[in-house]
Amino acid sequence: MSLPKISILTPFKDTQQYIGECIKSVINQSYSNWELLLVNDNSEDNSLKIANNFLRMEDRIKVFQNEGKGIIAALRTAYKHSSGNFITRMDSDDIMAEDKLSIMFHQLQNSGKGYIALGLVKYFGEKRINDGYKRYENWLNRLIKSGNNFNEIYKECVIPSPCWMVHKTDLDKCGGFNPNLYPEDYDLAFRFYKHGLKCLVADKLLHFWRDYPTRTSRTHKHYAHNYFLDIKMKYFLELDYNAKRPLTVWGAGFKGKYIAKTLKKFGISFYWICNNPKKIEKKIYGVKLQNFESLKELNNPQCIVTVANSQSQKVIRNYFEQHQFVSMKDYFFFC
Repeated sequence: MSLPKISILTPFKDTQQYIGECIKSVINQSYSNWELLLVNDNSEDNSLKIANNFLRMEDRIKVFQNEGKGIIAALRTAYKHSSGNFITRMDSDDIMAEDKLSIMFHQLQNSGKGYIALGLVKYFGEKRINDGYKRYENWLNRLIKSGNNFNEIYKECVIPSPCWMVHKTDLDKCGGFNPNLYPEDYDLAFRFYKHGLKCLVADKLLHFWRDYPTRTSRTHKHYAHNYFLDIKMKYFLELDYNAKRPLTVWGAGFKGKYIAKTLKKFGISFYWICNNPKKIEKKIYGVKLQNFESLKELNNPQCIVTVANSQSQKVIRNYFEQHQFVSMKDYFFFC
């Protein structure tokens, strides 16, 4: 009896230095029933030539031209041509561990539908990986080891974009790659959360995530702070905000101000609190900042936390726990 087919969706654009190594890591998978759908997103280097060379050698590889422009259109193009029962993504500059597909497939086969298979990730590159990426790697892997990814979905993207696998029917239920929202991987993570998919616990390193100065996540405008905040606010207001409860914003830095402006734009009233004595009693956008202790005077409030400092976050989390506030119900860390 043959194993089910896994479709691997891989857009590429100007990754001639890395795409060959990426494709070889797919060909070397211990799981054999896969198809690799490579979509050329208007490359100007030799990426397409390299992809076509592999196409001539390996009949499980298919190469398409993007039917639109950008990564979302490229993913749609790949998905349109996919024929697998299971769907996963791959970045054209990354490397799969040899047993990645096998481990993720067997997790999903054992769990059934309604789950997301994940794996640990590791950044690598020619230069030293910066501290921000290392922190993200450690934070993400901690979540993956626990399976509690969605408990921190408002902080950052909790699903590694090139290291997940789902049943095709589950991806269809979540809207596939139809929304035109960036960052597209964060939007998909929120839609997994919205539709109640559960993250499977994983403890194996399955994906090597390449970092280099021209990587899209470093350079494209769609990965700027405001795009992340816009998508957080969209799903918070849709999924977790309770209009019957008073809403507070904790923190008045860049993120706090951006969220305050967003709430005012939507006509949503809120209290603004902070623990910075220099800002208390000041008015920003017509809203007076209050001492965070005023939170106790509100009746059953919800709180968005925008304070980025890690030590301050620990103090704030302890404050919530002491006052029996529940994470992802009463308070939400947005950074």
